[in-house]
Amino acid sequence: MNETILLVEDDASLRRVTEFQLAEAGYQVTTAEDAEEALAFLRRERPDLVLTDVRMPGMSGEELLKIVVQDYPGVMVIVMTAFATVERAVSAMRMGAHDYLTKPFSRDGLLIAVRRALEYRGLKRENLRLREELNRRVSGELVGQSEPVRRLREMIARVAATNAAVLLLGESGTGKELVARAIHHASLREKKPFVTVNCAAIPEQLLESELFGHVRGAFTGATRDREGKFLQADGGTLFLDEIGELPLALQPKLLRVLQEMEVEPVGGRTRKVDVRIVAATNRDLEAMVEKGDFREDLYYRLAVIPLQVPALRERREDIPLLIRHFLDRQGAKVRIRADAMELLTRYDWPGNVRELQNCIERMLVLAGSDEIVPDDLPPTVQGAEVPSGQGVLNLPPEGYSLEQLEREAVEQALARCGGNQSQAARFLRIPRHTLIYRMEKYGIGKGARGGNTSETT
Repeated sequence: MNETILLVEDDASLRRVTEFQLAEAGYQVTTAEDAEEALAFLRRERPDLVLTDVRMPGMSGEELLKIVVQDYPGVMVIVMTAFATVERAVSAMRMGAHDYLTKPFSRDGLLIAVRRALEYRGLKRENLRLREELNRRVSGELVGQSEPVRRLREMIARVAATNAAVLLLGESGTGKELVARAIHHASLREKKPFVTVNCAAIPEQLLESELFGHVRGAFTGATRDREGKFLQADGGTLFLDEIGELPLALQPKLLRVLQEMEVEPVGGRTRKVDVRIVAATNRDLEAMVEKGDFREDLYYRLAVIPLQVPALRERREDIPLLIRHFLDRQGAKVRIRADAMELLTRYDWPGNVRELQNCIERMLVLAGSDEIVPDDLPPTVQGAEVPSGQGVLNLPPEGYSLEQLEREAVEQALARCGGNQSQAARFLRIPRHTLIYRMEKYGIGKGARGGNTSETT
């Protein structure tokens, strides 16, 4: 047993007895006479559990609890209290204590409370590890902290748990293949193959063989058997990129495979497959269906879960993070001057993340120093216009109160976010405590124009 406990008790007799009982049970115990001594220990080492009295001379156990909860997350706290002050123990639990013991407590009661607290700590750590692992598997190189990226990560995690077909929609260069890989790696199929097919890059006469395979002698040039992409992806995920470019003549054959999960190699026999389909397109498949360029039944078979991948201009706040990611990946020790970063953030990036990556690589080649300045940027980026709704305020000629402007910004952000303070703070790009300060300053709250400022999500 390697768990460590910090025992904080001013009663020397009780401290010695409790220390002995814990040590006898196999725990490593450090004792402190008061909260100040306990804090000095906490600054040096991190115990698994703090067992503290509530009433002590000097700093109280409640004050110690507040510091532990705020500055030492992951450290469990159990408070000890006399029966007459049990209300304070309940209050301490509201402040973050895991449990409390009423003096005098038995050895069994002590050990049960300690064991439960440490088991709960273990579960919290395991849950955190699993969440971090899932986030790593889901995110991959999906860089960004914006709201669109956060929603996309959540959707990836949800759809990865199923075998349903996913249709990724979005402009070229947004990272649809990256999202497809994230879905695969977050699923139970991650140890099986992830196979990609670019439907636009393969000649029509070869695409059927590429997808379904062929046997030797099936056509001129077929000198050996070949497994198609479906069989290569058996048990895993098949990513059909640019699915909107799939020839109309091949669409019924693909539909049959998706319906029956059977492939028939050219010139060969039907074989069963187990494949999860993720398709992607930058085209409007619904419009293609209306024109007769894409089969409606195939569309609905592919779009069981449609997933929109946001354009880079819809998540501009991620641009600095993406730039740093690309620089780090290149091992480049350069900095980007603020005015150059402003231009990079302002530009609309019609080629999305792919265009940004190419731009960074170009700058690294052409930059004359370890600092990127506006002259190092492509002409199109240097001439970027301010996006609509940004950078220009239509102020009246007679002037305007800055406080009124700030108040209206807070009220509109709260209204836009349905009164959710955390979302409104992210929208205004300020910490939540700053938003709350502004709300108190201007008297914004329930009944104000900002609406019900709850934290319901």
